[in-house]
Amino acid sequence: MATVPPLLPRPFTRDACPHGSWEVVRALPHPGLRPGVRGYRGYRMDLGHGRRRLELPDACVSLVFNLDAPVWVTLGTQPDAPARPYSLLVSGLQTRPTFGEHAGRVEGVEVLLAPWAAFVFLAHPMGDLADRMADPVEFLGAEAGWLAEGLYETDGWGPRFALLDITLRSWAESSGARTSEPLRRAWGELAGSGGVLPVAELARRTGRGRRSLEYLFREQIGLTPKTAARVLRFQRALRLVNHGGRPLADVATTCGFSDQAHMNREFKAMTGRPPRQFLSERGAAPPGPAGIDRVTGQVTSVVLPGGISRS
Repeated sequence: MATVPPLLPRPFTRDACPHGSWEVVRALPHPGLRPGVRGYRGYRMDLGHGRRRLELPDACVSLVFNLDAPVWVTLGTQPDAPARPYSLLVSGLQTRPTFGEHAGRVEGVEVLLAPWAAFVFLAHPMGDLADRMADPVEFLGAEAGWLAEGLYETDGWGPRFALLDITLRSWAESSGARTSEPLRRAWGELAGSGGVLPVAELARRTGRGRRSLEYLFREQIGLTPKTAARVLRFQRALRLVNHGGRPLADVATTCGFSDQAHMNREFKAMTGRPPRQFLSERGAAPPGPAGIDRVTGQVTSVVLPGGISRS
């Protein structure tokens, strides 16, 4: 990645409650960090009640710094399974949903990464983070804590995003990991196809043997090409289903599923519910930060009834 010079505070867009109970802000990183760093997201909420969100596989690696109370996270499709609190969190590529809960008061910053860029920053095989969440200190050591402290002590979203730019530049320059150009090209081809490009054709286009490509994907993406394609295909179906107006069978055909039953099974595996229930819950979400997806242009979240009273 290109060297990023010291920067003035980054510009951002802001969506906020007129009564001041929540705000969500978004910013693009410096061009020298793109496209590996997809975006920054800041959030502050003081809702007066708990909030529970269903988070869906989104083909991103997330680096999260909760600067106030922790968020409680449950992996899998059972919301009553044991939850773990996270102040700092790194989430690899997921093939199943997660539940995130907080008691109503939360503030933090999220960095959204292409998986191959996360491989560079973390300098660790991404397969170790597949379907897993962890404290980033496990991979970054004290650097993760120093960044969290810097974000906490920095006033204003623009300066916080500028700090992220400078820190990520430093991590990229000091990392011993380097991403493979054929791997980056393969990921771009697969994502651009919505997950329907056959693995054999993907290998041919990138000039790698199938086994070599699968090794690179496991190391620098975290999933095999076939599994990564499942997530990308699911995300495309989510967008089409969420827009409404198209028969589910038509969505299934468009997105490369063998039939509607195949798509329904994937929805159940990756959301814990069939498409119609997903649409019903998504439509029932209250206005405000609850309905704002984490990744611009994707469907990533559903707000569910209830919430925790943990503090």
